[in-house]
Amino acid sequence: MRNYADRKAILLCVAAILIFVSPLFLLGDHAHIRVHDNLDSNLAWYKVLAASGQMFGGVHAVIPQIIGGLPRDALGTEWTLIVWLHAWFPTMTAYAISQLLTRLIAFLGMYLLLRTHIIRNMKAHWIAALVSLAFALTPFWPSGMLSTMGHPLALWAFLSIRSQKANWKHWTAITLLPLYASFVLGFFFFLALMGIIWLVDLLRYRRLNLLFLASIIWMTAVFLATDYRLVYTMIAGSETMHRVEFVSSRQDFAQTLRLFWKNFTLGHNHVMTLHTFVILPVLVIALIVVLFNRGRTRPMNIYLGLTGLNLLLSFWYALWFNKIWRLPKEHIDLLSAFNFARFHFLRPLVIYVSFGLACYLLWQLGKRSIRVFVYACLCLQLVILALSNEEIIYGLYQHTPSVEAFYAVDQFKEIRDYIGKPQDTYKVASIGLHPAIAQYNGFYTVDTYNNIIPLSYKHQFREVIAGELAKSKNLTRYFDEWGSRLYIFSAELGKHYDFRKDTGRSIQNLDLNAEALRELGGAYILSSIWIENVADNDLHYERSFHHPDSAWKVHLYRVQP
Repeated sequence: MRNYADRKAILLCVAAILIFVSPLFLLGDHAHIRVHDNLDSNLAWYKVLAASGQMFGGVHAVIPQIIGGLPRDALGTEWTLIVWLHAWFPTMTAYAISQLLTRLIAFLGMYLLLRTHIIRNMKAHWIAALVSLAFALTPFWPSGMLSTMGHPLALWAFLSIRSQKANWKHWTAITLLPLYASFVLGFFFFLALMGIIWLVDLLRYRRLNLLFLASIIWMTAVFLATDYRLVYTMIAGSETMHRVEFVSSRQDFAQTLRLFWKNFTLGHNHVMTLHTFVILPVLVIALIVVLFNRGRTRPMNIYLGLTGLNLLLSFWYALWFNKIWRLPKEHIDLLSAFNFARFHFLRPLVIYVSFGLACYLLWQLGKRSIRVFVYACLCLQLVILALSNEEIIYGLYQHTPSVEAFYAVDQFKEIRDYIGKPQDTYKVASIGLHPAIAQYNGFYTVDTYNNIIPLSYKHQFREVIAGELAKSKNLTRYFDEWGSRLYIFSAELGKHYDFRKDTGRSIQNLDLNAEALRELGGAYILSSIWIENVADNDLHYERSFHHPDSAWKVHLYRVQP
């Protein structure tokens, strides 16, 4: 009977996941999905990489289509499934498959973790199932894949290895996860936490547990082997990358406390948990119950530990941007180039395990009214997560362009045909729309958005927009102290990148260094904003391109020789 109940819960949750991702399969290019760090970057990178012939390029290889030679290593390792999905399938098919795989594995991992190590009471299987479903529906960063969503499956495996109860399934899990996750965007911090647990066991219980230590080392080694390009860039790379100029520590302690509270209550864009309105109150109620309970059980002590870790992770995130770090970051390149604040990427795991444990502790009180309250909270959280579906958020609420309208393939084909030259014989720059759109459509670009950019090229590109940066302190700080977006900025537009065809904006006084643009190979500018003073910038207006299926009205300007 219990097995049947478990299977029924699992099947219903899997069905819910299938329904949740179904718009991606049904709508395809007409679907609406996240733009930031998704359409404006990663999805275009996968397409460029697949078309470049450099999938297995050496560590010194470059991608000529981007900035005349973006290091191949900037587009990540070839030993990850998401790269191959985008090589095998059209963009939205690959995206939909990736979403489905990630959410199914996230559900499986959280369910195994809760049922094996946290909520062992068979009668509470619906709590485990619904919490696991909630975790699987969170709006994770798409290109992160299992970087955070795979943490429960990894923790299930490591805890089993730690307790000497592991089998081949647990070792298989920690061996295969690196093929669909990022080390620096999630698992570096997870494995650091596992290392801390092993060290605490050693110091507190005098338990060496070599098998647990070996499993941590093994997964770390697989990650490093998989992402060998990153290892090479950090250790043996001969060219200095732009990340050494990152400046992130400016806040005083009052600002740190405000950022801590914001992160703790609202979360972060890349690891959205949507825990504010339902989960957080439940966590507080459970905490009060635990604190006023004299005979604390093991689950209660675990809950207290998770609560402390949750607070610590948010505080560490905020503290990383405090000015106390400014001097160390100026003298140690690793501290400026690597974002150690991302320990907070562990919070989705911590929050949802805490939520499951909190629901279970309240459920254990046995009162019918409390159990109804618990299940009501679980269902309400699922409603919130269902309403966070990308088609609802970006299509119905934010009205962002569909994938088809964003990349505007037919319109950019018209532009390519109008120019009438092989795309590898000239370069373009974009104003008012992301360079990723031109890159997706096969254009060679002088501008880009990437995590790894040669510092020398960043300085060359700065000369093109120096006049505009001089007009705006915010843009100057944004470019000089971060600079991953090498965009043709306009002080009149500010930090806005996508002006659609219904915009009424124009640029009155653009100040570009046309000679610097020509030196980078720039021959054309694709602008979604009308430029008034083209002659002042050595530009010649060619024509404007309209298309009913595009989000943009693109004005084509030729850079005068």
